[in-house]
Amino acid sequence: SSPWCRSSEDCAMIPKDPAVLLSFVNTKLRDEYPSLAELCAALDADEEALRNTLAALHYEYDAGRNRFV
Repeated sequence: SSPWCRSSEDCAMIPKDPAVLLSFVNTKLRDEYPSLAELCAALDADEEALRNTLAALHYEYDAGRNRFV
């Protein structure tokens, strides 16, 4: 299971590969969720672990743009 998944059933659709995860999360933020907190709540994902995973790729969440940059 992924470190950002609290429940493998609820967030099974979240990609495990960090580069694919980045694209997935930014697309979801653009199209479906007004904030990272809401995306994480809806998918039962651990926001801190998700941020840490993408930080390893040198991406940080920008709340003003509602995306990882």
